[in-house]
Amino acid sequence: MEKKTAKKNTSAKIYSKEENNSLLLDFFTNEIKDIYWAENHLLKALPKMQKAATSAELQEAFATHTEQTREHVTRLERVFELLEQKAQGKKCEAMEGLVEEGESIIEDTDQGTATRDVGLIFAAQKIEHYEIATYGSLTQLAKTLGFDEMKEILGQTLGEEKDTDLILTDIAENNINYEATTETEEV
Repeated sequence: MEKKTAKKNTSAKIYSKEENNSLLLDFFTNEIKDIYWAENHLLKALPKMQKAATSAELQEAFATHTEQTREHVTRLERVFELLEQKAQGKKCEAMEGLVEEGESIIEDTDQGTATRDVGLIFAAQKIEHYEIATYGSLTQLAKTLGFDEMKEILGQTLGEEKDTDLILTDIAENNINYEATTETEEV
């Protein structure tokens, strides 16, 4: 049986905002609104995660990502300008659920434990993976639509989200996961 491979469409039309009123542009715009809401919602959650963390390294990572997230919001506002639209969010059910899951981890783990830090990293990486998927798709759609500046803006954020995910993995692998294996439940 022959394996079919996807062919790259080299004749893809590059659209300008003036000539494009396509469903794809509407979809792209709605997804920008979705991630804009998500990033703003995350700005409220990250300081809580930072405060709940035990490890100074994890607290610092959350503080750094809070600052990056502020920049992500600013970049999205630039995308709205390029789209000639007012910056506005559309509730992101996914981010709301991921943040709620992080809050549950804080409630369900003991303060001052490595186990809580493991849970916080777990929750934060779920958020990062959602953002990586979203920014990766938006970057590709911006490219398809011929929005080069938007592609660059979104791609920069995508890179930072990937870096944050790697930082969280490094923090987990440098003792937090192992330290948590030694913790026992107090009776």
